[in-house]
Amino acid sequence: MNETKLTVQDDTVVTLDYTLTVEGEVIDHSGENGPIEFLQGSGQVIQGLENALYGMASGESKQIVVQPAEGYGDEDVEAYAEIPLSEFPPEIPLEIGVQLQLRDEDGDEFEAYVEEVQEKVVILNFNHPLAGKELSFSITVVDIRPATAEEIDHGHAHSHHHHHDDEE
Repeated sequence: MNETKLTVQDDTVVTLDYTLTVEGEVIDHSGENGPIEFLQGSGQVIQGLENALYGMASGESKQIVVQPAEGYGDEDVEAYAEIPLSEFPPEIPLEIGVQLQLRDEDGDEFEAYVEEVQEKVVILNFNHPLAGKELSFSITVVDIRPATAEEIDHGHAHSHHHHHDDEE
């Protein structure tokens, strides 16, 4: 192994510590579950994060701000629906901000958020909760390694050191 310092590029597996702050509030950080590991360039993380990582070396940190276009997209004004109150089972707490797991006619699951509760209808928001938001990341590259041919083939990182029992 020669001493060229590996930097983040496509087809490297990056181990990343991060803190995500939105509107001044920390909403996600890797402290809880440990750093994330992903195949750079495969779209496993949002575009803005991938773009910022190129060329970073192991142990390097930076602060970045990701605009919605490179994050979770702009808010889609069409992505709202009015659902009659009568269609909700009584045990569902209908409060603003409650996240619901719904199924459509085909049985596909999707998420929606309660936007507003009116007398007879509930307005649901199908946007990602971070759509239209500026994302502030504080990131530290913990480790970089070349991806294996298999990982590149599968388009994602295989965390071998975490669980051996579920060979893909």
